[in-house]
Amino acid sequence: MTDSPPRKLIIAVDGPAGAGKSTIASRLARKLGYVNLESGAMYRALALKAIQSDISFDDENALAELARHSRIKLEPTIGGNRVLVDGRDMTQRLRETDVSEAASRVSVHPKVREWMVARQRELGADGGIVMEGRDIGTKVFPDADVKIFLDADPVIREQRRSKQSPITTPEAMAAELRERDRRDRTRANSPLEAAPDAIVLDSTALSEDEVLRRVEELVERKLA
Repeated sequence: MTDSPPRKLIIAVDGPAGAGKSTIASRLARKLGYVNLESGAMYRALALKAIQSDISFDDENALAELARHSRIKLEPTIGGNRVLVDGRDMTQRLRETDVSEAASRVSVHPKVREWMVARQRELGADGGIVMEGRDIGTKVFPDADVKIFLDADPVIREQRRSKQSPITTPEAMAAELRERDRRDRTRANSPLEAAPDAIVLDSTALSEDEVLRRVEELVERKLA
């Protein structure tokens, strides 16, 4: 009789912008041999389509209809996910400031989030995933095996985001981050908050490697 292979987990990593969740989720997925599902990339993909289609970010019905006719695919690569939008590789374009800002506005609509949640559940149904976002442990996968809420002091988060977007002034980045936090935490549908059973990690005074080690310990305990 041979040992059965270990069960593939669903790992949720939530938190505000600049807390480091995308980097940690990506590195953790590589170490485990799991798929890294970026919910933010999916919202940015829809936001880009809205920009290209000249659809208002405030038009919930039009955005929901656009989502229903969209094909968003994440393809894992050594350097991170490649994002295909209707078959076209839009990975680099999705990282630009206007798309990120548009994604934050698009994501507040309940009908858009409903479509995204259904698609994300479909992608992660078989486990073996590390999914990061803002409502993964509360809404998308409330029964996730491991739930982590990664946070950091707002000033530190602003500094991290400024390094990622050197063309944006620190003042503009700080204002953008504060507005994004406000939208994320006050939206009626799936506001940003830690799930009751999530482990909250404050990365303010921790290096990236230190955060990763702590997350790995949580996963190892679950696998054991």
